[in-house]
Amino acid sequence: MNDSALPRQASETRDRILDAAEALFVEHGLEATSMRMITGRANANLAAVNYHFGSKDALIQEVFRRRLTELNRQRLAALDRLEAEAQGAPLKPSRIVEAFFGTALALAADTEHGGHTFMRLLGRTYTEPNAFVRQFLAEEYAEVLERFLGALYRALADVPREEILWRFHFMMGAMSYAIAGTDALQLFAGTFDDADPQRLMPRLMSFLLGGLRAPLPVFNAARDAAEDAAAA
Repeated sequence: MNDSALPRQASETRDRILDAAEALFVEHGLEATSMRMITGRANANLAAVNYHFGSKDALIQEVFRRRLTELNRQRLAALDRLEAEAQGAPLKPSRIVEAFFGTALALAADTEHGGHTFMRLLGRTYTEPNAFVRQFLAEEYAEVLERFLGALYRALADVPREEILWRFHFMMGAMSYAIAGTDALQLFAGTFDDADPQRLMPRLMSFLLGGLRAPLPVFNAARDAAEDAAAA
């Protein structure tokens, strides 16, 4: 339901439910978070959830859609600006990466309006299989991924497309792992007191660009076959 069509009180209730669900999904995961937990955190009743969303699946979709739609709009707008400036020439790969990942990291640095919480949820979702959500995200990402991968293919014409896909996959994984939180980092770093989201962006962008520019792997089919035969 469109927020603009709701009375102010109903809209505020809807937002509270979305905020509560978003935070609880980060804390407990999608499956382990119950509707009772959400209504308790939001100070709302189940009837309100059913009125605004109809089901838990629909609520999950809206939690992602309310921020992801705008994030992808910003990504495409950034790419449009770059392509307009380039006037048909291939873009610099670094600018493409910045347009896609930089907008996400900027959202992750927003600790006042829920952006940081959402990006932690998105990062957790990438690493925890959920067929329903993955299908929904695939649909939400379809246009933006087609545009950005196409730009990378043009920018890196001498790199096999398969390698570009792998590197994009690695970059998505690195971003997801990084923004999901610093709990894993503390496992081997002990007490860690530099988890400021504002400092994450330059660190991660440097890492992602380094990975994109890394030398191509050299595959030796004969050696690999010999090693496989020896192992057998």
